[in-house]
Amino acid sequence: MITKRDGTKVNFDAGKIVNAIYNAFEDVDGKISTYAQRQAENIASYIESLNKDMTVEEIQDMVEDSLMECGRKDVARSYIRYRYDREKNRILSSNLQERYEQLASLVKGTDEESQKENSNKDTRILPTMRDYIAGFTCREMASKLLLPNDIRKAHEEGIIHFHDSDYSPAMPITNCCLINLEDMLQNGTVISETMIEKPHSFRTACTITTQIITQVASSQYGGNTISLAHLAPFVDVSRKRYKEKYKDFLDEDIEKLVAEEIKDGIQTIQYQLITMSTTNGQAPFTSIFMYLDEAPEGQTRDDLALIIEEVLKQRIQGVKNKNGVYVTTAFPKLLYTLDEDNITEDSKYWYLTKLAAKCSSERLVPDYISAKKMRELKEGNVFPCMGCRSFLMPWKDKNGNCKSYGRFNQGVVTLSLPDVALSSGGDMNKFWEIMDERLELCYRALMIRHKSLLGTKSDVAPILWQHGAYSRLKPGETIDKLLFGNYSSISLGYAGLYECIKYMTGESQLDENGYDFGIKVMQYLSDTCSKWQNETNIGFSLYGSPIESTTYKFAKCLKKRFGIIEGITDKDYVTNSYHITPSQEIDAFTKLEIESKFSKYSSGGQISYIETPNISKNLDALLEVIKHIYQTNMYAEINTTTSYCHDCGCKDIKMVKVDDKYKFVCPECGNDDFDKMNVAIRICGYISTNPFNDGRANDIYDRVYHLGAE
Repeated sequence: MITKRDGTKVNFDAGKIVNAIYNAFEDVDGKISTYAQRQAENIASYIESLNKDMTVEEIQDMVEDSLMECGRKDVARSYIRYRYDREKNRILSSNLQERYEQLASLVKGTDEESQKENSNKDTRILPTMRDYIAGFTCREMASKLLLPNDIRKAHEEGIIHFHDSDYSPAMPITNCCLINLEDMLQNGTVISETMIEKPHSFRTACTITTQIITQVASSQYGGNTISLAHLAPFVDVSRKRYKEKYKDFLDEDIEKLVAEEIKDGIQTIQYQLITMSTTNGQAPFTSIFMYLDEAPEGQTRDDLALIIEEVLKQRIQGVKNKNGVYVTTAFPKLLYTLDEDNITEDSKYWYLTKLAAKCSSERLVPDYISAKKMRELKEGNVFPCMGCRSFLMPWKDKNGNCKSYGRFNQGVVTLSLPDVALSSGGDMNKFWEIMDERLELCYRALMIRHKSLLGTKSDVAPILWQHGAYSRLKPGETIDKLLFGNYSSISLGYAGLYECIKYMTGESQLDENGYDFGIKVMQYLSDTCSKWQNETNIGFSLYGSPIESTTYKFAKCLKKRFGIIEGITDKDYVTNSYHITPSQEIDAFTKLEIESKFSKYSSGGQISYIETPNISKNLDALLEVIKHIYQTNMYAEINTTTSYCHDCGCKDIKMVKVDDKYKFVCPECGNDDFDKMNVAIRICGYISTNPFNDGRANDIYDRVYHLGAE
């Protein structure tokens, strides 16, 4: 009896052995000779004569040995290849069946993991389903063909996380970017083979901007950022047209027309960016940078202030949901820059900061970038993050001019710091040995990302590489020169510094030993990126990963590998990046101060936050926090929740725990159907309005307030 691979037993069949040997001889000789027939029959007869139960693998081993002994090593090699191919086909067939079942559950809406894997993708709709199905294919290619076994295994076990394998490295596609909107608007661009010339009004410039953003977002897999300063010059273009058209109008009448056009243009951006869908099945993940000093003093800067004011006012109003109720939207994300001209009560643009605070209290945006701290950390430069939190390093062109826009990120691989700590068993020497091993693993994984882009021709994404979003390369030219010299970044992510510190020292960032150890870890990670950068001339940088779905994956993997350890693995999430863990009691000012000591090492990306209840009636306190951010943190945000129950109209829906599950429940009517409510809440760096996985829901449930409502 022969035991097959699936454990079933069948009668011995000599014919199968003969046919397999025939195939090997035919592959080498091009025919089946009398000699081949004799050898095949002899080998089959010999195996049959043993008259004992065997496995398929044992039989195949004997065939290989017999072919080697008869002097036909070339045929033996052919048989080995045949055996390998059969094994590979079996694996692929098994995987296909598994993937088919996954895809079927996705289409039927029964796959909870896919539904909650990305809080900014709604897998219930067809475009997103299609993107996920394509992503399965790319993920399989990465796992089975492109990633070495040790990297694949480390990813599966939650030792590292190879982000976005549903896009890269199977495709030569980049991550996030700063769109060079100024170049594209001032010098023209091309969209879908159509020439788009310099716009002749602010309204047209806004429309073109949304088209550019959608095209860019469809050609990459991460976030993108534009600056309102690049739109500001077109306000005066419209003003001059009105003056030419209405020569008898007073200046105040002209300004009313300009204000109305600004309102229309911003409304176009707002509505277009939340209603248009990219090819990856979601609205463009866009951030809008608001920095007054980016425009020259005078008319252009004042016009930029008008644009910023309108953006904030429209965001405060919100957007009507399907029931006609004004609610908070996730995108576009807003980035408000704090500087000397808007940070004190007597500064020229303080009124904008007050408006920004009101907007934060009601709609969760904007986030705040401190020009003061950024200049300290970025060699005197001030520029936005790329989407969520990813920052570039300063870069100068051949003329010595600093350039930020038109640059991008090549991808991220994240290291689980709690796994390094737990694997060491608390032994400090072993901790650093394991850290080095894991960092080497991350380096090789990141180089796979980098190499997948090498040799890519600009033709694969003309809007990025040829028509100004990133560059103006020629058709057929490779993108290689933009992958070196720090022009683009590639990011070593990290997660769970809190759990790492807690396990190794028994303390947190708030305690002396925990603080010192945490800083040492951050310094080591940063130094490692610098070393890689010097060795390769590639822009390696340290990145505090958002780990949206990965927070749950890492937590599950830690439990599986190390069991439940109180304070370390007893949650369904791992704390984001360098943050103080969500449940730890601390006031807003101290939290921002302490986290700023850690965040400065994350040159490739970071964001701090404070959690508040509805703070709309305590804006004075919020403004004090914003002033504190200016003095301490390069990038920070205010977390609160805005919600609306479709059943009863309640606007204070909370995350609660029901039968060991975390879910949003209306306190007024008990509605717990996410489809019958609007909830907008920060995940970590951006807002989500979709369902959450269990890990992120646990994180939200554990969050304590750092600032009171009164």
